Amino acid sequence: MNVKLKQLKDVISESCVTIILNTNRTHPENQKDPITLKNLIKEAAHRLLEDESKRDAKALIEKLEQIEDEIDHNYNLDSLIIFVNEDIAEFIRLPIAVEDRVVLDHTFATRDFVRAIHLDTNYYILLLSQQKVRLIEAFNDQFVEEVHGDFPIENTDLYATSASQQSNASRQTNLIAEFFNRVDKALNKVRSDNPLPVLICTEESNYHEYLKIADQKHSIYQFYLNMNRVDEKNIHITPEAWKLVKEHVVSVNNERVSELKRAVSQNKFMSDANDIYKGINEGRIQTIFVEEGRFQPALFENNVITFVSDEERSKKVVVDDIFDELIEMNMSFGGDVVFLPKGELSDFDGFGAITRY
Repeated sequence: MNVKLKQLKDVISESCVTIILNTNRTHPENQKDPITLKNLIKEAAHRLLEDESKRDAKALIEKLEQIEDEIDHNYNLDSLIIFVNEDIAEFIRLPIAVEDRVVLDHTFATRDFVRAIHLDTNYYILLLSQQKVRLIEAFNDQFVEEVHGDFPIENTDLYATSASQQSNASRQTNLIAEFFNRVDKALNKVRSDNPLPVLICTEESNYHEYLKIADQKHSIYQFYLNMNRVDEKNIHITPEAWKLVKEHVVSVNNERVSELKRAVSQNKFMSDANDIYKGINEGRIQTIFVEEGRFQPALFENNVITFVSDEERSKKVVVDDIFDELIEMNMSFGGDVVFLPKGELSDFDGFGAITRY
Protein backbone atom coordinates (compact mmCIF):
# COMPACT_ATOMS: atom_id res chain seq x y z
CA MET A 1 0.00 0.00 0.00
CA ASN A 2 2.92 2.36 0.59
CA VAL A 3 3.84 2.22 -3.10
CA LYS A 4 0.27 2.98 -4.14
CA LEU A 5 0.06 5.82 -1.59
CA LYS A 6 3.22 7.45 -2.96
CA GLN A 7 1.87 7.20 -6.53
CA LEU A 8 -1.44 8.81 -5.61
CA LYS A 9 0.02 11.37 -3.18
CA ASP A 10 2.34 12.76 -5.83
CA VAL A 11 -0.41 13.34 -8.41
CA ILE A 12 -1.21 16.97 -9.21
CA SER A 13 -3.75 17.81 -11.91
CA GLU A 14 -6.56 20.20 -12.75
CA SER A 15 -9.29 17.95 -11.32
CA CYS A 16 -8.72 15.08 -8.88
CA VAL A 17 -11.91 13.41 -7.68
CA THR A 18 -11.80 11.36 -4.48
CA ILE A 19 -14.92 9.53 -3.30
CA ILE A 20 -14.73 8.09 0.20
CA LEU A 21 -17.40 5.89 1.77
CA ASN A 22 -18.04 3.34 4.48
CA THR A 23 -18.91 -0.14 3.25
CA ASN A 24 -20.00 -3.45 4.73
CA ARG A 25 -18.23 -6.79 4.74
CA THR A 26 -21.25 -9.08 4.92
CA HIS A 27 -24.58 -9.78 3.26
CA PRO A 28 -27.25 -8.38 3.40
CA GLU A 29 -25.69 -5.15 4.76
CA ASN A 30 -23.42 -4.78 1.70
CA GLN A 31 -26.48 -4.46 -0.54
CA LYS A 32 -26.70 -0.85 0.70
CA ASP A 33 -23.18 -0.04 -0.52
CA PRO A 34 -23.98 0.36 -4.25
CA ILE A 35 -26.72 2.86 -3.34
CA THR A 36 -24.38 4.90 -1.14
CA LEU A 37 -21.76 4.91 -3.88
CA LYS A 38 -24.27 5.93 -6.55
CA ASN A 39 -25.43 8.88 -4.45
CA LEU A 40 -21.85 10.06 -3.88
CA ILE A 41 -21.11 9.78 -7.60
CA LYS A 42 -24.19 11.92 -8.27
CA GLU A 43 -22.85 14.51 -5.82
CA ALA A 44 -19.46 14.44 -7.55
CA ALA A 45 -21.10 14.78 -10.97
CA HIS A 46 -23.12 17.77 -9.82
CA ARG A 47 -20.03 19.52 -8.48
CA LEU A 48 -17.99 18.69 -11.59
CA LEU A 49 -20.65 20.14 -13.89
CA GLU A 50 -20.62 23.33 -11.82
CA ASP A 51 -16.83 23.69 -11.73
CA GLU A 52 -15.49 22.20 -14.98
CA SER A 53 -16.16 22.62 -18.67
CA LYS A 54 -18.95 20.33 -19.84
CA ARG A 55 -16.52 18.24 -21.87
CA ASP A 56 -14.04 17.70 -19.01
CA ALA A 57 -16.81 17.06 -16.51
CA LYS A 58 -18.45 14.48 -18.78
CA ALA A 59 -15.16 12.59 -19.21
CA LEU A 60 -14.59 12.39 -15.45
CA ILE A 61 -18.19 11.38 -14.78
CA GLU A 62 -17.91 8.58 -17.34
CA LYS A 63 -14.80 7.32 -15.55
CA LEU A 64 -16.62 7.36 -12.22
CA GLU A 65 -19.55 5.43 -13.67
CA GLN A 66 -17.21 2.93 -15.32
CA ILE A 67 -15.37 2.23 -12.08
CA GLU A 68 -18.73 1.98 -10.30
CA ASP A 69 -19.62 -0.90 -12.64
CA GLU A 70 -16.29 -2.64 -11.95
CA ILE A 71 -16.65 -2.79 -8.16
CA ASP A 72 -17.89 -6.10 -6.75
CA HIS A 73 -19.39 -5.19 -3.39
CA ASN A 74 -19.22 -8.83 -2.23
CA TYR A 75 -15.54 -8.18 -1.49
CA ASN A 76 -15.98 -4.95 0.45
CA LEU A 77 -14.08 -4.28 3.67
CA ASP A 78 -14.96 -1.37 5.99
CA SER A 79 -14.44 1.43 3.49
CA LEU A 80 -13.88 2.18 -0.17
CA ILE A 81 -11.97 5.05 -1.79
CA ILE A 82 -12.14 5.92 -5.48
CA PHE A 83 -9.50 8.07 -7.20
CA VAL A 84 -10.29 9.55 -10.62
CA ASN A 85 -8.70 12.23 -12.80
CA GLU A 86 -7.97 12.53 -16.51
CA ASP A 87 -5.31 9.79 -16.30
CA ILE A 88 -6.30 7.66 -13.30
CA ALA A 89 -9.34 5.57 -12.37
CA GLU A 90 -8.63 3.36 -9.36
CA PHE A 91 -10.19 2.21 -6.12
CA ILE A 92 -8.91 0.68 -2.90
CA ARG A 93 -10.63 -1.10 -0.04
CA LEU A 94 -9.56 -0.30 3.51
CA PRO A 95 -10.23 -2.01 6.86
CA ILE A 96 -11.05 1.26 8.68
CA ALA A 97 -14.16 3.36 9.19
CA VAL A 98 -14.23 6.70 7.35
CA GLU A 99 -16.50 9.70 6.87
CA ASP A 100 -18.52 9.53 3.64
CA ARG A 101 -17.55 12.45 1.44
CA VAL A 102 -16.60 13.72 -2.02
CA VAL A 103 -13.38 15.70 -2.45
CA LEU A 104 -12.55 17.75 -5.56
CA ASP A 105 -9.10 19.27 -5.58
CA HIS A 106 -5.83 19.48 -7.51
CA THR A 107 -4.59 16.47 -5.51
CA PHE A 108 -6.21 13.28 -4.25
CA ALA A 109 -7.44 13.06 -0.65
CA THR A 110 -5.15 10.40 0.81
CA ARG A 111 -5.57 11.05 4.54
CA ASP A 112 -7.65 7.90 5.17
CA PHE A 113 -5.14 5.88 3.14
CA VAL A 114 -2.35 7.27 5.35
CA ARG A 115 -4.37 6.50 8.48
CA ALA A 116 -4.89 2.89 7.40
CA ILE A 117 -1.16 2.42 6.82
CA HIS A 118 -0.15 4.08 10.12
CA LEU A 119 -2.57 2.14 12.27
CA ASP A 120 -0.67 -0.63 14.04
CA THR A 121 -4.01 -2.37 14.43
CA ASN A 122 -3.81 -3.46 10.79
CA TYR A 123 -1.35 -6.36 10.93
CA TYR A 124 -0.37 -9.78 9.64
CA ILE A 125 -0.60 -13.02 11.58
CA LEU A 126 2.04 -15.54 10.55
CA LEU A 127 0.75 -19.00 11.48
CA LEU A 128 4.05 -20.83 11.78
CA SER A 129 4.90 -24.50 12.20
CA GLN A 130 7.75 -26.64 10.98
CA GLN A 131 5.45 -28.35 8.48
CA LYS A 132 3.15 -25.62 7.19
CA VAL A 133 2.86 -21.82 7.26
CA ARG A 134 -0.11 -19.55 6.54
CA LEU A 135 -0.37 -15.75 6.46
CA ILE A 136 -3.52 -13.78 7.21
CA GLU A 137 -4.24 -10.07 7.45
CA ALA A 138 -6.25 -8.76 10.38
CA PHE A 139 -7.66 -5.45 11.57
CA ASN A 140 -8.30 -5.27 15.31
CA ASP A 141 -10.14 -8.52 16.07
CA GLN A 142 -11.47 -8.84 12.50
CA PHE A 143 -10.19 -11.17 9.83
CA VAL A 144 -9.45 -9.21 6.63
CA GLU A 145 -8.15 -11.82 4.22
CA GLU A 146 -5.89 -14.83 3.85
CA VAL A 147 -2.78 -14.04 1.83
CA HIS A 148 -2.22 -16.34 -1.13
CA GLY A 149 0.39 -16.36 -3.87
CA ASP A 150 3.44 -17.89 -2.16
CA PHE A 151 1.30 -18.81 0.86
CA PRO A 152 0.42 -21.25 2.30
CA ILE A 153 3.90 -22.76 2.34
CA GLU A 154 4.40 -26.48 3.02
CA ASN A 155 7.67 -28.01 4.11
CA THR A 156 8.04 -30.82 1.59
CA ASP A 157 11.79 -31.40 1.76
CA LEU A 158 13.50 -29.59 4.65
CA TYR A 159 13.03 -32.12 7.43
CA ALA A 160 14.91 -35.08 8.84
CA THR A 161 14.25 -38.24 6.80
CA SER A 162 16.42 -40.81 8.52
CA ALA A 163 16.96 -41.98 12.07
CA SER A 164 20.50 -40.59 12.07
CA GLN A 165 19.28 -37.15 10.95
CA GLN A 166 16.50 -37.18 13.53
CA SER A 167 19.03 -37.88 16.27
CA ASN A 168 21.30 -35.08 15.04
CA ALA A 169 19.97 -31.97 16.76
CA SER A 170 22.26 -29.63 14.82
CA ARG A 171 21.11 -31.07 11.49
CA GLN A 172 17.44 -30.68 12.42
CA THR A 173 18.02 -27.10 13.56
CA ASN A 174 19.69 -26.25 10.25
CA LEU A 175 16.83 -27.74 8.25
CA ILE A 176 14.27 -25.79 10.25
CA ALA A 177 16.27 -22.58 9.83
CA GLU A 178 16.42 -23.10 6.07
CA PHE A 179 12.66 -23.63 5.88
CA PHE A 180 11.99 -20.57 8.05
CA ASN A 181 14.33 -18.56 5.83
CA ARG A 182 12.18 -19.47 2.80
CA VAL A 183 9.12 -18.36 4.74
CA ASP A 184 10.76 -15.07 5.73
CA LYS A 185 11.63 -14.24 2.11
CA ALA A 186 8.02 -14.91 1.06
CA LEU A 187 6.75 -12.77 3.96
CA ASN A 188 9.01 -9.84 3.04
CA LYS A 189 7.85 -10.10 -0.56
CA VAL A 190 4.26 -9.56 0.63
CA ARG A 191 5.35 -6.78 2.97
CA SER A 192 7.12 -4.90 0.17
CA ASP A 193 3.67 -3.93 -1.15
CA ASN A 194 1.87 -3.67 2.18
CA PRO A 195 4.40 -3.27 5.04
CA LEU A 196 2.28 -4.13 8.06
CA PRO A 197 3.69 -5.37 11.39
CA VAL A 198 3.71 -9.13 11.94
CA LEU A 199 2.42 -11.18 14.87
CA ILE A 200 3.82 -14.71 14.90
CA CYS A 201 1.53 -17.47 16.08
CA THR A 202 3.55 -20.56 16.96
CA GLU A 203 5.18 -22.56 19.72
CA GLU A 204 7.82 -20.77 21.79
CA SER A 205 10.82 -22.61 20.35
CA ASN A 206 9.74 -21.83 16.77
CA TYR A 207 9.31 -18.14 17.59
CA HIS A 208 12.87 -17.76 18.83
CA GLU A 209 14.29 -19.81 15.94
CA TYR A 210 12.41 -17.64 13.43
CA LEU A 211 13.75 -14.42 14.96
CA LYS A 212 17.29 -15.71 14.46
CA ILE A 213 16.86 -15.76 10.67
CA ALA A 214 14.36 -12.88 10.17
CA ASP A 215 15.66 -10.10 7.92
CA GLN A 216 13.29 -7.43 9.25
CA LYS A 217 13.08 -8.13 12.98
CA HIS A 218 11.93 -4.55 13.65
CA SER A 219 8.65 -5.31 11.86
CA ILE A 220 7.87 -8.35 14.03
CA TYR A 221 6.09 -7.84 17.35
CA GLN A 222 8.28 -8.68 20.34
CA PHE A 223 5.55 -10.98 21.65
CA TYR A 224 3.80 -13.95 20.07
CA LEU A 225 0.58 -15.93 20.18
CA ASN A 226 1.50 -19.27 21.68
CA MET A 227 0.45 -22.67 20.28
CA ASN A 228 0.41 -24.26 16.86
CA ARG A 229 -2.82 -22.93 15.31
CA VAL A 230 -1.93 -23.40 11.65
CA ASP A 231 -5.05 -25.50 11.00
CA GLU A 232 -7.49 -23.36 13.00
CA LYS A 233 -10.17 -21.22 11.36
CA ASN A 234 -9.36 -17.54 10.88
CA ILE A 235 -12.37 -16.34 12.86
CA HIS A 236 -11.03 -18.18 15.92
CA ILE A 237 -7.46 -16.90 15.56
CA THR A 238 -7.98 -13.14 15.12
CA PRO A 239 -9.80 -12.47 18.45
CA GLU A 240 -6.95 -14.16 20.34
CA ALA A 241 -4.33 -12.26 18.34
CA TRP A 242 -6.09 -8.95 18.98
CA LYS A 243 -5.88 -9.38 22.76
CA LEU A 244 -2.09 -9.19 22.50
CA VAL A 245 -1.92 -6.52 19.79
CA LYS A 246 -4.44 -4.31 21.59
CA GLU A 247 -2.22 -4.15 24.70
CA HIS A 248 0.65 -3.03 22.48
CA VAL A 249 -1.47 -0.43 20.65
CA VAL A 250 -2.71 1.08 23.92
CA SER A 251 0.87 1.29 25.18
CA VAL A 252 2.11 2.98 21.99
CA ASN A 253 -0.83 5.39 21.92
CA ASN A 254 -0.21 6.36 25.55
CA GLU A 255 3.44 7.04 24.72
CA ARG A 256 2.52 9.30 21.78
CA VAL A 257 0.08 11.22 23.97
CA SER A 258 2.82 11.57 26.60
CA GLU A 259 5.12 12.84 23.86
CA LEU A 260 2.50 15.43 22.99
CA LYS A 261 2.15 16.55 26.61
CA ARG A 262 5.94 16.87 26.99
CA ALA A 263 6.07 19.00 23.83
CA VAL A 264 3.41 21.33 25.22
CA SER A 265 5.35 21.74 28.49
CA GLN A 266 8.57 22.39 26.53
CA ASN A 267 6.91 24.94 24.23
CA LYS A 268 7.50 22.69 21.21
CA PHE A 269 3.85 22.43 20.21
CA MET A 270 1.86 24.41 17.59
CA SER A 271 -1.87 24.45 17.01
CA ASP A 272 -2.28 27.32 14.53
CA ALA A 273 -2.55 26.04 10.94
CA ASN A 274 -0.54 28.93 9.49
CA ASP A 275 2.26 28.47 12.03
CA ILE A 276 2.32 24.76 11.23
CA TYR A 277 2.40 25.44 7.49
CA LYS A 278 5.34 27.79 7.95
CA GLY A 279 7.07 25.27 10.23
CA ILE A 280 6.69 22.49 7.64
CA ASN A 281 8.33 24.64 4.96
CA GLU A 282 11.18 25.38 7.36
CA GLY A 283 11.62 21.66 8.13
CA ARG A 284 10.75 22.23 11.79
CA ILE A 285 7.66 19.98 12.14
CA GLN A 286 8.29 16.44 13.38
CA THR A 287 4.79 15.05 14.04
CA ILE A 288 1.30 16.22 13.20
CA PHE A 289 -1.46 15.12 15.58
CA VAL A 290 -5.05 15.07 14.36
CA GLU A 291 -8.26 13.63 15.75
CA GLU A 292 -10.06 11.05 13.66
CA GLY A 293 -13.03 12.62 11.89
CA ARG A 294 -11.60 16.16 12.13
CA PHE A 295 -11.78 17.84 8.71
CA GLN A 296 -11.43 21.51 7.85
CA PRO A 297 -12.18 23.23 4.53
CA ALA A 298 -10.04 26.29 3.91
CA LEU A 299 -8.95 28.92 1.42
CA PHE A 300 -5.26 28.83 0.62
CA GLU A 301 -4.18 32.08 -0.98
CA ASN A 302 -0.79 33.85 -1.00
CA ASN A 303 0.57 31.19 1.40
CA VAL A 304 -2.09 32.06 3.96
CA ILE A 305 -4.65 29.54 5.27
CA THR A 306 -8.14 30.83 6.09
CA PHE A 307 -10.69 28.40 7.53
CA VAL A 308 -14.16 28.48 5.93
CA SER A 309 -17.46 26.83 6.80
CA ASP A 310 -18.52 23.37 5.63
CA GLU A 311 -21.14 25.02 3.43
CA GLU A 312 -18.33 26.56 1.34
CA ARG A 313 -16.49 23.24 0.91
CA SER A 314 -17.93 22.61 -2.58
CA LYS A 315 -16.47 25.81 -4.06
CA LYS A 316 -13.63 25.12 -6.46
CA VAL A 317 -11.25 27.61 -4.81
CA VAL A 318 -11.71 25.90 -1.42
CA VAL A 319 -9.41 23.10 -0.24
CA ASP A 320 -11.74 20.37 1.06
CA ASP A 321 -9.50 19.43 3.98
CA ILE A 322 -6.49 21.59 4.79
CA PHE A 323 -5.32 19.05 7.40
CA ASP A 324 -4.95 16.45 4.64
CA GLU A 325 -2.81 18.90 2.67
CA LEU A 326 -0.58 19.67 5.65
CA ILE A 327 -0.18 15.98 6.52
CA GLU A 328 0.95 15.15 2.97
CA MET A 329 3.30 18.13 2.89
CA ASN A 330 4.87 17.18 6.23
CA MET A 331 5.38 13.57 5.16
CA SER A 332 7.24 14.78 2.08
CA PHE A 333 9.61 16.60 4.47
CA GLY A 334 10.19 13.39 6.46
CA GLY A 335 7.68 14.07 9.23
CA ASP A 336 5.02 11.70 10.50
CA VAL A 337 1.42 11.81 11.66
CA VAL A 338 -0.50 10.42 14.64
CA PHE A 339 -4.26 9.91 14.47
CA LEU A 340 -5.90 10.11 17.90
CA PRO A 341 -9.45 9.22 19.00
CA LYS A 342 -11.98 12.02 19.14
CA GLY A 343 -11.59 14.19 22.23
CA GLU A 344 -7.86 13.57 22.75
CA LEU A 345 -7.02 17.00 21.28
CA SER A 346 -10.05 18.93 22.48
CA ASP A 347 -7.81 21.59 24.06
CA PHE A 348 -6.29 22.27 20.62
CA ASP A 349 -9.44 22.06 18.46
CA GLY A 350 -8.50 18.63 17.17
CA PHE A 351 -5.23 19.48 15.43
CA GLY A 352 -1.64 20.33 16.29
CA ALA A 353 2.03 19.58 15.67
CA ILE A 354 5.25 18.87 17.55
CA THR A 355 8.35 20.72 16.40
CA ARG A 356 11.82 19.22 16.07
CA TYR A 357 13.39 22.13 17.93
